[in-house]
Amino acid sequence: MNSSATRGARRVTIATRRSRLATWQAEHVRRRLEELYPDLAVGLLPLATRGDELLEASLAQAGGKGLFVKELEAALASGAADLAVHSMKDVPVELPPGFVLAAITAREDPRDAFVSNRYARLAELPAGAALGTSSLRRAAQIAERHPRLAIRPSRGNVETRLAKLDRGDYAAVVLAAAGLKRLGLAARIRAYLEVDESLPAAGQGALGIECRAARHDVAALVAPLGDAPSALCVRAERAVNAALGGNCSIPLGAYASLEGERLRLRALVAAPDGRRAARADCTGEAAQPEALGLQAAELLRQRGAAEILAALGDGR
Repeated sequence: MNSSATRGARRVTIATRRSRLATWQAEHVRRRLEELYPDLAVGLLPLATRGDELLEASLAQAGGKGLFVKELEAALASGAADLAVHSMKDVPVELPPGFVLAAITAREDPRDAFVSNRYARLAELPAGAALGTSSLRRAAQIAERHPRLAIRPSRGNVETRLAKLDRGDYAAVVLAAAGLKRLGLAARIRAYLEVDESLPAAGQGALGIECRAARHDVAALVAPLGDAPSALCVRAERAVNAALGGNCSIPLGAYASLEGERLRLRALVAAPDGRRAARADCTGEAAQPEALGLQAAELLRQRGAAEILAALGDGR
């Protein structure tokens, strides 16, 4: 065992949400750690979060994506857990003081996925068809291209939303491809929405490992799980979100891709009904992802994002 990485840590506990997807993600990190450190005991601490309990209210109304991580951070602060595993798209752009993202793992497929029992792709849905999504970002981009659809909110975990589809509540739903693949449900995907059609959420498809800033031993332990290219891309995306005051009440998408030593960053801010949208597509040095994120945010402002955000009450 790597003594420098595991000094003082013969056992670690991972805080996780109770959903099957969150548990899969925590188990994935546990397996990776046990492969790296055969003498290390790794346990899970499943927790119910406020975001999981508020199934009827939208995230924007309930208080934002931080509702999925607060209970996990409380477990870290109390010492009940040593690290927490999150979907990066659920992590607020500003962490509370005393917490750090110690690693961002290799990204799974970042795209959105179209799921339906009757239709093969989004364009086949007839006028008035009910499409379920829990994301303002997805709803705005779909409404922009398909204004005749009836887009309805669909909260709950992946299985809950698929069950609603199967009982006929919706003609189709749109979910993150990464979650479906991780749960072994890729066969439910009828079509992928390419990034130019539905720009992903910042960090979509990547996992983040959080710990207290003072736990240098834990940070060293999980450092080998980090993936540098994925981290650069996610950092650029989150910088756009941070610069624009991003939260789940803003239909905002951001997706970065590494092209040699350059990063390409595409970003979007849209009105919830899809009638107005501002887009940016820029490149910069891969070594300065936050600077590229600020550049994209400024371009978005120049192209109408400031007015869209002001109308939403979130202008900055």
